[in-house]
Amino acid sequence: MTAEQARALDAADPLAFARDRFSLPERLIYLDGNSLGALPAAAPAALAATVEQQWGEDLIASWNKHAWIDWPATVAAKLAPIVGAEPGELLVADSTTVCLFKLLAAAARARPGKRKIVTQKASFPTDLYAAQGVCDMLDLELREVSPDEVMGEIDELTAVVSLTHVDYKSAAVYDMRAVNDAAHVAGAFVLWDLCHSAGAIEVDLDGTGSDLAVGCGYKYLNGGPGAPAFMYVAERLQEALTNPLQGWMGHAEPFAFVDDYRPVSGINRFLTGTPPILAMAALAAGIDTFDRIGMADVEAKSRRLSQLFVDEVEGRCGSEVRLASPRDPAERGSHVVFAHAESYAVMQALIARGVVGDFRAPDLMRFGFTPLYTRYADVVRAAEILGAILESHEWDQPRFRTRAKVT
Repeated sequence: MTAEQARALDAADPLAFARDRFSLPERLIYLDGNSLGALPAAAPAALAATVEQQWGEDLIASWNKHAWIDWPATVAAKLAPIVGAEPGELLVADSTTVCLFKLLAAAARARPGKRKIVTQKASFPTDLYAAQGVCDMLDLELREVSPDEVMGEIDELTAVVSLTHVDYKSAAVYDMRAVNDAAHVAGAFVLWDLCHSAGAIEVDLDGTGSDLAVGCGYKYLNGGPGAPAFMYVAERLQEALTNPLQGWMGHAEPFAFVDDYRPVSGINRFLTGTPPILAMAALAAGIDTFDRIGMADVEAKSRRLSQLFVDEVEGRCGSEVRLASPRDPAERGSHVVFAHAESYAVMQALIARGVVGDFRAPDLMRFGFTPLYTRYADVVRAAEILGAILESHEWDQPRFRTRAKVT
């Protein structure tokens, strides 16, 4: 595709207006929104108002005056149309790892007599670490299997199936409804990790009969580095599950200051500690970038962007790289992965040229396509630069081989 053809696609893009909702450096092609979303244009003012007016002027009165105490639920409610849930089924709190641990333990404890948690091997490490910790604590068995073995591993001994909806490496997508149905037949819960799904592709938690889910706020939701995570608990399960990490914010009367724990009704029982208000202000601004945007349109553009990139890279780079994502765009999330023996150095060379993706060991280059701000012209230009770097061996320099702490 020529640059002119790509610009014509951008001119006709129904989501083109959304790019103005972000502050993006000029002359930078940012294809790493699957790792850290771009800065929403409204975020600095939102943070300033929270710091200067609310904290600075109203001080502790802001817990009531500005309803800080309710932000875990009210900010989460903005996610409802993005993940296909009811507002009262969502909560913003903690980190993804803590949310995973809470819901895994809660679900496993609600299935006494069932002895195993089923998950995917080579999943994102924090998912596996949290599951290992729950199994150690509750004396359960963790069964880590390949994606094509998951359905066969679900049986009457399964307490929880814990899966990443979109794989962080390959971008392969699970059939949410099929997994939910199979688990429910066996009497098991399903816990979905939506870190690479929420804000990138259509998700219908309620419509697919989902039980539990978690997701981070700093990728496609644009909530800023280290943004709080979110959790989903289907309404039908909220009174049946208990929070294993009991804290005062999940108490029925937190300001009664009594010694004995009594959980509040509803989703708020999964709160533990005091909410991080400044981080939540940034996350709210990030979620607001989806205002009046349908997730069907987001997913449609995501697929067009990722397929264009695959076509352009394979056309320009040939056998220099290998596609490590599903070839069918309907089976991918919103990032594409290519393998190369010198992926780390190649990615550093790309970054030096103003194309930002990331590297995942041992040999993978990830390129994220964030439909709210990624342009078709960006995709074509990124593939062109990648082709030039590979053809010239520009990556083969000592400065591109030095590993940073964060890759």
